[in-house]
This record gives sequence, C-alpha cells and structure tokens, in this order.
Amino acid sequence: MSGSPDTPRTSLSAEAVRAVTARLVDVEPREPVGRQPVHTCYVPADRVTPSVLRDWGGQALAALDAHSPAELAGVLGLPDGLAEVVHARVRAKLVAEPVEDLRVDFEDGYGVRDEDEEDADAVRTASVVRTWLRDGVAPPRFGLRMKSFDTRALRERGIRTLDVFLTELGEAPPGFVITFPKVTSVEQVEVLGDVLDLFGLPLRFEIQVETTRSIVDPSGALALPRFIAAGRGRVVGLHFGTYDYTAGCGLGAAHQHLAHGACDFARHVMQVSAAGTGVALSDGSTNELPVGEHLHEGWRTHYRLVRRSLAHGFYQGWDLHPAQLVTRYAAVHAFYREGAQADARRLRAYVARAGGAVLDEPATARALSSSFLRALDCGALDPDEVRGITGLGVSELRALADRR
Repeated sequence: MSGSPDTPRTSLSAEAVRAVTARLVDVEPREPVGRQPVHTCYVPADRVTPSVLRDWGGQALAALDAHSPAELAGVLGLPDGLAEVVHARVRAKLVAEPVEDLRVDFEDGYGVRDEDEEDADAVRTASVVRTWLRDGVAPPRFGLRMKSFDTRALRERGIRTLDVFLTELGEAPPGFVITFPKVTSVEQVEVLGDVLDLFGLPLRFEIQVETTRSIVDPSGALALPRFIAAGRGRVVGLHFGTYDYTAGCGLGAAHQHLAHGACDFARHVMQVSAAGTGVALSDGSTNELPVGEHLHEGWRTHYRLVRRSLAHGFYQGWDLHPAQLVTRYAAVHAFYREGAQADARRLRAYVARAGGAVLDEPATARALSSSFLRALDCGALDPDEVRGITGLGVSELRALADRR
C-alpha cells in the first residue's frame, strides 16, 4: 500500500497499472469536418450545364411563389405560427443558395452511353465545374458519381470517366467529392483508393450503401466498419440508396420506400458504423416527384420523409427534382425552428451548470450545439436569433460542438 497523511492510501502501484493498461489506446471520437449540406442533388451528366444551379433554383422559386404562406402551410401541414417565417426563409434560400451539393451523375441517372459520348460529357461537365469555380458560383459541395465496380466493363468505364473528368478539371478543389455506388466488398474500396492515389491529388469519396452486402458481409459481420477503414481516411460519407437496397432485400415495388423497416435497419447500421469516425451520413431519395398534377402529393411525401430522416439523425438526403428544393428547405427550416427554444433552454442550463428537470451529458451539449450550427448553415436561423435564445455566439457553439 502507498499513501501519506495528505493523500489517500492505494493498493496499486503506478508502474503496475501502466503495465497492464499499456495495450490500450486513447479513444478520440471525431465529428464530420465542416459544414454538411442538407441534400445532394443528382443531375444526369448530359443535363449538367453552366446554368443548372440557377435553373434548379428558378424552377423551385416559381413553384414556391405560386403558393402563399398559408397555402404552403396547408399543403405541408406546417405548425401554427411557422407559415410566414418558413415561406420567407425558404424563398431567401432559393434566391441565395438553392443547391448546397450537386453530383454530376454518370451512373443510374445517366445510364450506358457510347464511349465517345461519355468521354465528351466528362470533358464538358468538368469544364462547367471550372466555370463555376472561376465565377465563384460553385455550391459548397459538388462532384461526380462514377459507375460501380460490379463488372469489368463498368469498372473500366467508371475509372476512365473519372480520369477524363479530373484531367480536364486539373485539380481537386475544396468541396469536391466522388460518389462510389453499389459497393459490395472491401476490395472494391481498396482498389478505388489505390486508383485515387495514382492521381496524386487529395481526393475524397463517399460510399453509397445500396446493397445488402454493404450492411452484412458474406461472413455475417458488419461490412461498413471495414469499408471505412479500407478507405484509409478518404471516406467522408455514407449515402443510403433506397431502391437498390430494398430491391436487394426482395421487397415488392409497392414497399420500396424510405419509411420501410428494412431501410431503418440499414440506416441504424450506418449510424453505429460511422459514429465517431468523422464520416457523415446521408439518407436516400423518393421517386414520387412533385410534378404536374402530382405537385402537392409529391411535396407532402417528400416533406414527410425529410422530417422522418431528420428525426432519425440523418441531416442530409437526396433530391432528384428542382421542386423538391421547396420541401427540403421547408422541412429542414421547420424542424430546426420548432425545436430551437427547447434546445436553447437545455443548452443555457448546461453552460450555466443550472439545475432543472433534465440533466444533460456533455455529449448531449455537443449535439445541441451541433443542431444550432446546422440551423445556421442552412439558413433556418441567423446568428442574432441564436445568440438571443442561447446567449452563445458561433465560435462558442463551435467549441461546444467540437466542430473544426
């Protein structure tokens, strides 16, 4: 035993404790770096033009402006008191920054084309991205979705398209990311990483979780932790693919939708696999588009699914049509504004170490701070509003959220 009149007695020596704990390493959970977009807009490569960002925003704005605040609230079932502010904020968002993330799609949305045609589209769309960068209009996040590695033909075409695109682009600008679809094995992730090494550029990619083997591998183990490790730090996101995954589970067409329990299982596996890794999560899409006479029904479906994703901790999703931007931002803005006052009370109590009916942990304080930062990033709240209800500025929120 050791001890002195001024310290409590102990039975274990410091040397013995160090010896038996030497094989342990410090656990340092990481959060995703920087701002996460609320969506990814997938646009087939042949439809990507220099004006596509403006065109999407314009179409969404026209759909919104055809509805008064009360009409929009009636269609979506917005809570009382939010109609005016949500309508105004969605409109401001569509004017200032309609698209937060865009993928030039060379996969399902583009299909199989003549070799020369895909080469030409790769050159042309890279030139479009260069124009956005030159003019300062590029969205915060952008990139391309390549073809999968399912077959030799797809692998070779996907790598060639990536090569042509990157060679024409000539750099890996901030915000650029590659989407890698239909991943089924660790080897595919390893090979893509090796291919990206050949470019000598700081390239990052996100894995699309749209096969059953990207959830559980043939041995019965969870696949995603090994996928993330195989990326050697390049993997920045896991994106769920609704329809390939539900089809792979054997579901009939009528049951292939985001709210199915099979999708919930996959998303929960994604969450536990990515937790603490710094890898961000994105939910998938709905194929019920808000077009023509189906505008309101499409809006209601999209709004409901976005709100459901947010409640499940998925703060990003896919958008496939310009009119979905209206319900994307309406859902996101309503979500953050509805919870702002209650979250602010809990955060103030935590900072003040005050008593109350809820005793929050540091992890919850990080989550509360992150929620306010997400609301600021997407325009649901502004800094003065957040300071007014929390007493905290952006830098203080970032410190609490441990956001870099």
